[in-house]
Amino acid sequence: MTETLRKSRAGGLAGQTGQRIIIIGSGFGGLEVAKALGRRGLAATIVDRRNHHLFQPLLYQVATAALSPADVAEPVRRILRRYDSVQVLLGEVADIDRTASRVIFSDGFELTYDILVLAPGAVTGYFGHDEWAPVARGLKSIGDARQLRSAVLLAFEKAERALDPDEQQRLMTFAVVGGGPTGVELAGSLAELSRFALRNDYRNVRPESARIMIIEAGPRLLSQFSNKLSDFAETRLRELGVEIRTNTPVEDMGPGWIRIAGETLGAGVILWAAGVRASPLASRLGVETDRAGRIPVDPLLRVQSGENIFALGDAASCAGADGRPLPGLAQVAKQQGQHLGSGLAALLRDGTPLSAFQYHGRGNTAIIGRHAAVFEQGRLRLTGWIAWLAWAIIHVYLLVGFQHRILVSIQWLWRYLTYERGARLLTEVEEKSMRSRQRPQ
Repeated sequence: MTETLRKSRAGGLAGQTGQRIIIIGSGFGGLEVAKALGRRGLAATIVDRRNHHLFQPLLYQVATAALSPADVAEPVRRILRRYDSVQVLLGEVADIDRTASRVIFSDGFELTYDILVLAPGAVTGYFGHDEWAPVARGLKSIGDARQLRSAVLLAFEKAERALDPDEQQRLMTFAVVGGGPTGVELAGSLAELSRFALRNDYRNVRPESARIMIIEAGPRLLSQFSNKLSDFAETRLRELGVEIRTNTPVEDMGPGWIRIAGETLGAGVILWAAGVRASPLASRLGVETDRAGRIPVDPLLRVQSGENIFALGDAASCAGADGRPLPGLAQVAKQQGQHLGSGLAALLRDGTPLSAFQYHGRGNTAIIGRHAAVFEQGRLRLTGWIAWLAWAIIHVYLLVGFQHRILVSIQWLWRYLTYERGARLLTEVEEKSMRSRQRPQ
């Protein structure tokens, strides 16, 4: 394997002389691989269908008008412009031909590779109910966040014009499906938006009376945390007025309604935070994937039966120290990218064999609301203000770009002092898009 990879110092467009390392995906994992190779002057090509790196853990704040899209995204070319050996290409990869070592784009453009790094991320998963996608939008892109923000804000605008009290209440009912960190953070942020930021802005309705529900199929919220932290999160959410339904799987849904436990409830907005699947691109390799669509990899992060193909982050099923697959977290993908990038650089430059990846957990954290969060690392468990501070420090650290860290920190401070949400503008395009969506039946 070492000799094969040393011969495949890669990068550049197909047909050009030189080396051919192709990285698919500019998330945390893909970026770290590109940076490590760029620091050593090794040529590589990074491909993504979007021109920006997105900090997904804060997308829910875009969806609830706490931050603007530009606060959580950074152009990939700007991030990598200091690395002259790294080329950035915009395009959507549609297929991978392992026999010919080709990456095929949706427009027919092709690249050949000697080393392929797959880090395409994940998409929203509906557990076999893809027909729910138009009704319950997930949160995986800036487009998703903007549409959710528009839906939330327009729900209050429509309620202000409605004359029927029942219709007003339906419009101001927000159903969050999924009680993991994303669902908990969405529900808490929606509660603060309606209870505080909007409470004095309307005359015909009372935003603070909005009904916010978390619908969780499992027995408790935040199942990956300890029972103590899960109970704390539930208590704080209830104090914010959030209605919690556990042991309650979704049975069906449609425009303006959702059915749970045999009961059909009206809902102005349904937000999906219940699950994700690996990018469909992972299935194009022709290897068997797990239930979440992830590619099994060995300790070197190498795709099984493919010594020159590697997978990272949400696309990879990589066993942790306990033998279970590592979670789809930003810190996991970032560490994998750093490990593989530096390992490939050392291998190609010096012939140093690749080493096994070992994940070092930095702790799990979720924010519930104003100065309230949970943080857990091993036996260390924090709640309340100190956990909120830990959450803020971790997320600011993970943000790409110094200016984002400063701007987001300032906005969080301002929001903490005033309860204001500055990103509440509705554009004509968003208004038209939302009005054209199918009406409740």
